[in-house]
Amino acid sequence: MTRPADPPDDLALYVHWPFCLAKCPYCDFNSHVRDRIDQPRFAAALRRELATEANRLGRRRLTSVFFGGGTPSLMNPATVAALLDDAARYFDPADDLEITLEANPTSIEAGRLADFRSAGVNRISIGIQSLDETALRTLGRQHSAGEAVTALALARRLFPRVSFDLIYARPGQDMASWRAELRAALAIAADHLSLYQLTIEPATPFEALHRQGKIVLPGDDTAAALYEATGEECARAGLLAYEISNYARPGEESRHNLAYWRYLDYAGIGPGAHGRVTVDGALHATRRHRAPEPWAGRVEQTGHGMTANEPISAADRAREALLMGLRLTEGIDLARFVARTGRTLAQSVDAGIMARCIGEGYLTLTPERLMATQEGRIRLDSLLAALVT
Repeated sequence: MTRPADPPDDLALYVHWPFCLAKCPYCDFNSHVRDRIDQPRFAAALRRELATEANRLGRRRLTSVFFGGGTPSLMNPATVAALLDDAARYFDPADDLEITLEANPTSIEAGRLADFRSAGVNRISIGIQSLDETALRTLGRQHSAGEAVTALALARRLFPRVSFDLIYARPGQDMASWRAELRAALAIAADHLSLYQLTIEPATPFEALHRQGKIVLPGDDTAAALYEATGEECARAGLLAYEISNYARPGEESRHNLAYWRYLDYAGIGPGAHGRVTVDGALHATRRHRAPEPWAGRVEQTGHGMTANEPISAADRAREALLMGLRLTEGIDLARFVARTGRTLAQSVDAGIMARCIGEGYLTLTPERLMATQEGRIRLDSLLAALVT
């Protein structure tokens, strides 16, 4: 996966659709449930905000588009097609432009997959989360395991690239049941899997239940063992870990998400979307208003829903690049790091902590690259908290 530095005008584009059929009790994403969605209004607002952002950024080479949420498979496929047509006019699409759309395997959304393919989507990411019926109910999912398998089979017929998500380290889950579930998933997997450890996020229903002792997650040692088993099972099926929670056949990594982890430029439009974009030679952090209707009102009035557009200091650039890049198996290209942040690695980390992490086998450092080992990635959150100055 090592390659030369990316051209400075490369751009990834994220489009946020904030609506869901139901709010999952573990989810802290910017997602909202509405009895009725004003599809024409939000389609027009997304297109206008894209036009405004493109005018600000200028002509760039577009390397990926990602429709996330929320549940973007609830969008009208015509909206996806219009946004992709707009993006192709405003930017210069790469020959291998990756266009991903997140979907859930309910019958409503599965029925739209062919239309999304016709709209130009060439990669689908399906939020299956579990193949266990009891776990699906616990997680508040709106589909059955059977619907998940059916939707995945349909997606594999329609799209050249398919990914899906599973959640592990769930309440009551043990090693044997997770290995069995993961093997069943890998038997029907295509080229990419995202496998996330369940975490308790603030201000979610799961947090309240966890605080009351009604939800008990596996302990740290069990969770670490489940993580190691995940890598073993995926590798046996030919899917290699290229990021802490993501596994792919070689060449099938998510190019869009690699832009985040490699700390490249990405523009975000839609309610609550974040971006990191270079404007007039300086890297800026952008953020949009989170609430859907107020966001749409701002776009209608001013052409955008941006609430923050701030230059990022060299120290913060270095911090963000470390936090993102050490998630990758490939680690951090040090030449790219200096070019992007304006700081050396030595200026950006605690030297004593770095030496200890290397000595204890959590990090490896060469003249070209800094990488977290398998053991380091298991402990990455606590490691980064101590390492990054």
